[in-house]
Amino acid sequence: MPKTQSRTGLYPGTFDPITLGHIDIIQRAARVVDQLVIGVAKNAGKGPLFDTRARVKMVEREVEALRREGIKNITVAPFENLLMHFAHDIGASVIIRGLRAASDFEYEIQMAAMNYRMNPKIETVFLSANEGTQFISSRFVKEIARLGGDIKHFVSPRIAPLLIASFKQKSARRKVNPEVRD
Repeated sequence: MPKTQSRTGLYPGTFDPITLGHIDIIQRAARVVDQLVIGVAKNAGKGPLFDTRARVKMVEREVEALRREGIKNITVAPFENLLMHFAHDIGASVIIRGLRAASDFEYEIQMAAMNYRMNPKIETVFLSANEGTQFISSRFVKEIARLGGDIKHFVSPRIAPLLIASFKQKSARRKVNPEVRD
């Protein structure tokens, strides 16, 4: 029987923060490819709450939990270059994208077409969010946390305290009167 080539998939995103929706896509993508690389984009243009290093650590925490559940084909890597260059550099043949709603599809199909034009050897595969996570977005989770709402249904117990602490720190810094000096 001929040896089959290993298939590496890339699931890119800012993961600011990583949500249960992301985890769902990661678990399912790990079943579709031999090796899954979660690419944490620097993407300062999006104004992330957490810096790249912190986001990579959060994703690594979640991947470690998945390893304990037996999912061992996932690695995490930061990137700040063009997605297609990063995909080429890591040997990915598939880019994984999660879709929550029809509005996601419109944007993602355009991006997939652009990526295909840049490198037709790398395919984009769309995984639709399951019904329990379709509504979750990092932006909404951050807003709920910022306003003191309960985020336990949207992020793991490993991520929730980090998000809450981040907003408490930012709130404490805002309360300091910049005119008062020590």
